[in-house]
Amino acid sequence: MTEVKPSNIPSPTRSGTDEPGELIDTSKMSSGQRAALELTEAAREAAEQPSFVSGLFMGAFNCPESFPMQSAVDREKGDRFLKKLEAVLRDKVDPDEIDRSGEIPDAVIQELAQLGAFGIKISQDYAGLGLSQTNYCRAAMLLGGICGNLTALLSAHQSIGVPQPLILFGTEAQKQKYLPRVAKGEISAFALTENGAGSDPATLKTHAEPTPEGDAFILNGEKLWCTNGTKAGVLVVMAKTPAKIVRGKSKEQITAFIVETSWPGVVVERRCRFMGLKALYNGVIRFDNVRVPRENILLAEGKGLRVALSTLNTGRLTLPAACVGLARECLEITRRWANERVQWGASIGKHGAIADKVARMAANTFAMESMVLLAASAVDRDKHADVRLEAAMCKMWGSEQAWEIVNEAVQIRGGRGYETAESLKARGEAPIALERFLRDCRINTIFEGSSEIMRLFIAREALDPHLKVSGAVLNSRLPMGERLRAALKAALFYARWYPRQWLPSLSWLMPRHAQHALMAQQLRYAAKASRRLARALFHAMVRFGPKLEKQQVLLGRFVDIGTEIFAITATCLRADKLLGSEQPDVNRQELLSLVDYFCQASRLRIEEKFRGIRRNADRVGYKLAQQVLAPHPAVQRPTAPEVPVATGSPAAALS
Repeated sequence: MTEVKPSNIPSPTRSGTDEPGELIDTSKMSSGQRAALELTEAAREAAEQPSFVSGLFMGAFNCPESFPMQSAVDREKGDRFLKKLEAVLRDKVDPDEIDRSGEIPDAVIQELAQLGAFGIKISQDYAGLGLSQTNYCRAAMLLGGICGNLTALLSAHQSIGVPQPLILFGTEAQKQKYLPRVAKGEISAFALTENGAGSDPATLKTHAEPTPEGDAFILNGEKLWCTNGTKAGVLVVMAKTPAKIVRGKSKEQITAFIVETSWPGVVVERRCRFMGLKALYNGVIRFDNVRVPRENILLAEGKGLRVALSTLNTGRLTLPAACVGLARECLEITRRWANERVQWGASIGKHGAIADKVARMAANTFAMESMVLLAASAVDRDKHADVRLEAAMCKMWGSEQAWEIVNEAVQIRGGRGYETAESLKARGEAPIALERFLRDCRINTIFEGSSEIMRLFIAREALDPHLKVSGAVLNSRLPMGERLRAALKAALFYARWYPRQWLPSLSWLMPRHAQHALMAQQLRYAAKASRRLARALFHAMVRFGPKLEKQQVLLGRFVDIGTEIFAITATCLRADKLLGSEQPDVNRQELLSLVDYFCQASRLRIEEKFRGIRRNADRVGYKLAQQVLAPHPAVQRPTAPEVPVATGSPAAALS
């Protein structure tokens, strides 16, 4: 049986039209649902061919021939910068004081600016360092293990702030004007979220109306949770602009504007405060009749959501990279403590309950790092590479694993994990800030797309090839003749595609993707699991039809299976490359044990998710939730009966 190639399956892209109804039937949706869907569908980017991860959901296991290791030249460039960054963080930064005061000292920001830390990926032509995505992720890993506040400052600035969208979509004039400023340390931010608009862009209220002359727009509205907003000199602001008539229908338009905070009408209403990241410069920003020149539009009028989604696709890689740094630090803290702490006649690391946690922490940290580096290498090969699914999986899985790792680290250190670094120091113990790490880490499963939204986003992309083949068949808005022709086309496609999902690929009988037997074995399992995933997803489509999109928990299981397959692949490819290298710091036996454990644990999780596809409590749980959420009559809480108190009694005296 021949291997399934990208050309054998429909590309996971839009159909080349701005009419999402050609893929998805919106006739039975509410107006709000339809508006949100049409906006997001129209903003989805086209890709020339499926990425590795998108192919997993179609049974096409087209993984790289080997793990793309960083070149010596690129690594040396990164090492030089990281050495300087580490020195600044070690000598100039007190993360616990930043946490206590809720402020990052201006001197620290200036040191980072002089170092070039605000322009890591910006080309040297625009006063930046011009480093690769991989080196940028390495910097995030370093920062993530030291100070979450500094990580957020630098990440929000250049991952989702002005630099990234300008690099992707800016005109040369815009780049010349703004990139040198932000590269030298002028802080930037990204303003999308509003009180009533989070993951649903159709509910945006901020709007921009063109002036009578047409040379500018007048911006009005308010943005919430704008990270870096209280410090920023320049923002990317998403706003609705006048609707346009497309194919006889009015279409909402969202446009991205570059806005300078020094302009009249830009007001920082307040700074928001959170349970963690105490020095996060996050705030509410109001725009009162702000005049924005037309030349400050990014990409084009009405293309703002595409700017936002494309920026986040790559920008999301920074957060899981920072999670890797946090996980590494937690693992090192745990390793030391598990060896030093003796209970019941043995170090606690010898006890099975603790050893189990340590093994899981070590294996998942290595897998997180492998996933991030694999995705980053794709961006380095092509800055417009389609890594939307890889980045989303890295963000979703990495943030969830980091939370579990820091939580386990606190658990293993017990009371010392829960105690603040300041209190530990006052008692004469090492000021280990696990309590701060825990607070700072909690936001990661919410930032830049919550885990729930990530699962729905990945599920939509996973279903896209099937929608291209069979979406028109179920679309009641299309003429019957067109639907019948689509049905014939779909039948021919699935007659070829479906049998392949039951047959092994001959190419995977040969160990061309891995030299080590363990890695080859696990990669063969991943390829087999990919075909099984494709079959299960197809069966769910047949079973639920158009209602599948409402089965969010079920779709989440498919996404989790695909993510685990991606994690196994990245882990095995990287480990195989390391085992074949001459690097002296590679502990071969530990690496083999790590990969063996991770893959076995991941396979158990995959099998559990497959079982959950058919046997679950989803329907009962949804019914219960609606009952809980339904209005309840006011309940009179019982009050304790009054007890007579004798005069002169102690109780009487107290009363």
